[in-house]
Amino acid sequence: MKYDVVIAGGGFAGAYCARALGRALGRDGVKRVALIAERNVLVFQPMLAEVVGSSLSPADVVNPLREFCRDVNVLQGGIQQIDWAKKQLALDGGRFTRNHIVGFDHLVLTLGGVTDLSRVPGMADYGWPMKTVSDALRLRAALINRLEEANLIDDETVRARLLTFVVVGGGYTGVETAGQMLDFLQGAKRLYPNLHRSTLRMVLVHSGPYLLQEIGEKLGDYARRVLEKRGTEVRLSVRAVEVTATKVLLDDGSFIAANTVVSTVGNAPSPVALDLCRQLGLEMKTGRLAVEATMRVPGQTHLWAAGDGALVPWNDRGTEKPSPPTAQFALRQGTQLGRNLARVLRGVEPQPFRHRYMGQLATVGERAAVAEIFGIRFSGFLAWWIWRTVYLAKLPGMLRRFRVMIDWTFDLFFSRDISIVLPPPEDVLRSIHLETGEQLFQQGDKARAYYYVRNGSVRIEEADGRSKKFPAGSVIDQQLIGADDCWRCTVVAAESSGIIVFRGRALELLKTQLRLVPQEQLTESGIPAAERV
Repeated sequence: MKYDVVIAGGGFAGAYCARALGRALGRDGVKRVALIAERNVLVFQPMLAEVVGSSLSPADVVNPLREFCRDVNVLQGGIQQIDWAKKQLALDGGRFTRNHIVGFDHLVLTLGGVTDLSRVPGMADYGWPMKTVSDALRLRAALINRLEEANLIDDETVRARLLTFVVVGGGYTGVETAGQMLDFLQGAKRLYPNLHRSTLRMVLVHSGPYLLQEIGEKLGDYARRVLEKRGTEVRLSVRAVEVTATKVLLDDGSFIAANTVVSTVGNAPSPVALDLCRQLGLEMKTGRLAVEATMRVPGQTHLWAAGDGALVPWNDRGTEKPSPPTAQFALRQGTQLGRNLARVLRGVEPQPFRHRYMGQLATVGERAAVAEIFGIRFSGFLAWWIWRTVYLAKLPGMLRRFRVMIDWTFDLFFSRDISIVLPPPEDVLRSIHLETGEQLFQQGDKARAYYYVRNGSVRIEEADGRSKKFPAGSVIDQQLIGADDCWRCTVVAAESSGIIVFRGRALELLKTQLRLVPQEQLTESGIPAAERV
């Protein structure tokens, strides 16, 4: 497969670029242009938080790329590598369709960023990201499960922890997600008789001095006041530095006891884009690839970039500045870039990106929002009504607009659905994080899993007072289990540690393999010496 133009990335910038270019080329576009996306849908990110809050269906916020970009060839798959010298890329289409080679003449990078939670120890193990529809659905299911668990618990300390929810990040996604979560949880809590006297705790942690820094301090402060009035605890100028199964540790020395943590920070450049930059000797500034006003990469005639991963110059009423990484700019950059590529293919010079800034909107909860439109700032119900009107108009497809109107109308009169539509995870193999001194299990607990110390170390405390340190690479398995199938000792983290947990089918497979190894070949930690990692 070889195309005149390959657009890498199916977000706002990529989809609108493909749509504009396909319309310009007509029927020939299917043979000349390919849009590569990991999912075959365009996700309308501004409404993703409403999926978490159960006020919208997942189908309401997605649009099939094959319908949206009818005049180009949509290829679903993950880009593994781009070989610029050969002008081709390797595409992994799935379990049975891997390693496809796609050639190109012009390449458009609209990959955006990726979620990187590894910067905060334990966040990747316990944090819920908010980037895709799947993330929103999993988070919604987690909220319902926390209510179900809390409804069973008599211990007030455990119940309080189950009913505490932490959102890290005070940008658009963080503020809107916190507002929707609180709306949903407060409404759903009424259906749980055992929780009527219990208190929900929603905490929003933000490293900046005020929320919604893209809009400004005045509206950010209003958003904070609205959230606090409705019951959200806002912690400003503080960062999450470590996350465990039961708490979030902050850089001011305090911690929040919680079982549910949502991360709306931790964006990183696409590894594929970084690798291509290394091939061409290009540098990314603040995680974004610098481009000319036409969105062509400087020094490259056949490489273009737009969207969140591109540093596109923007003339804001006479002031030259980088375009902000928002949906408003991504879709307009994509449209302009599609037209520019059509010009280049016809031998005409491309045009610089121009956009008249209209403003920004953010909802902060039930019938409340903040807005800045053409420099005028306002808030409250009017801002919320404008938010819904604007985003309804921007939502691609008349069918989805009609569905959203129906769902929003029902939301005004009926309670939100608390059905869990996702199957429970198999959870056969997962990673957990322990802070120093945190207990993995204690003597007498039922042994339901084996553990592998990925990094750090743990301390084995025997009943007779003896203690031994297990370093990274150790396995905690049947050697420490008594005849009653309970642990014979207590294990705590000697330092900040990462643990791999084997349970379910993974546990049974590991037990089987260990039974096949002669006892004399086992180390004292239970893993065959020849197979130590």
